[in-house]
Amino acid sequence: MPRPVLATIDTNALAHNLQVVAQRLARDATGAAPSIWAVMKSHGYGHGIAAAVRGFSQADGLAMLDLDEAVRCRELGWTGPILLLEGFFEPADLDVLSRYCLSTTIHCAEQLDMLEAGLVRAPIDAFVKLNTGMHRLGFQPGEYADAYARARALQALGVLGSVGKMTHFARADDDAAVTRAQLDCFRAATRGLPGAVSVCNSAATLTPGFAAGAADAEQWVRPGICLYGASPFADQSAESFDLRPAMTLSARLISTHVVPAGEAVGYGQVFRAPHPMRVGIVACGYADGYPRHAATGTPVTVAGVRTRLVGRVSMDMLAVDLDSVPAASVGAPVVLWGQGGPSVDEVALSCGTIGYELLCAVAPRVPRREL
Repeated sequence: MPRPVLATIDTNALAHNLQVVAQRLARDATGAAPSIWAVMKSHGYGHGIAAAVRGFSQADGLAMLDLDEAVRCRELGWTGPILLLEGFFEPADLDVLSRYCLSTTIHCAEQLDMLEAGLVRAPIDAFVKLNTGMHRLGFQPGEYADAYARARALQALGVLGSVGKMTHFARADDDAAVTRAQLDCFRAATRGLPGAVSVCNSAATLTPGFAAGAADAEQWVRPGICLYGASPFADQSAESFDLRPAMTLSARLISTHVVPAGEAVGYGQVFRAPHPMRVGIVACGYADGYPRHAATGTPVTVAGVRTRLVGRVSMDMLAVDLDSVPAASVGAPVVLWGQGGPSVDEVALSCGTIGYELLCAVAPRVPRREL
């Protein structure tokens, strides 16, 4: 039989989470609710492109980084807008954008140079990105008007189709004052410039007030992690927003035994049994994408009972405390995160990271099943 580890992808949960976000936006809107780009970076945050396309079938558009993944969405039948969040990288990409009707982010002068020098078979829709303090991608506030004017000139020539404005927030998850300052910067730099607006990531999308980048423009938000059932906030759970986990990482016990008091478990002997302790070995390790740096105490569910990881995670296995699960034996189901187990955010907190990383890191060798 195959090794007993599995990532189950629930496309109904993806659809539910999209609906939750849409309903919140409609409730908070003072006018028309913003349109939604469902963000599908990193192979749909590790959930798979096909599953994400199915789950987000009611989204207004899809957004991602990878050109091949965008083409795959078209091959799967997606006919709506697709936005490339890093845009294109070389002139040859422009033909692909035109052929597959892909929208692009424009974040640097070199991209404008390529557009001005290249030929496209059909106009390409674009969002010109402003750096409001994130300091990754985007034109500086003092150069934004000139960059936008160049984009509008390309629009007049038929190289670009629609032209909009966008930015990215650095601390929408934990500092409203910083986000408001970025929003003020965005409004000042784009004042009087026509076109749609896109400013909100997951945290900003879930926070009333931030979606209104410009009251008189078409709005697009770009939720990502929340659509997959994880929270962008350290102090608010996904469940508190009625978000459902779309990925469940599960496995089974492949061994159980009693560790004598004082004996150590696993590499490095970082955990010693405080008393004669029943331990189970789970068929999942860091080569499957479970984090090696998960500490003793990281939550896990065995046979429906919440317990904890003990010792250091190995490449292919990890150990769990079975004292609270006396009936668990070889073959018992284990949920590492997701439906019926701890949330991915809980596991991430124990590992000193974020749920995004864990979802994206599930290894290709782990079989996936779509519901």
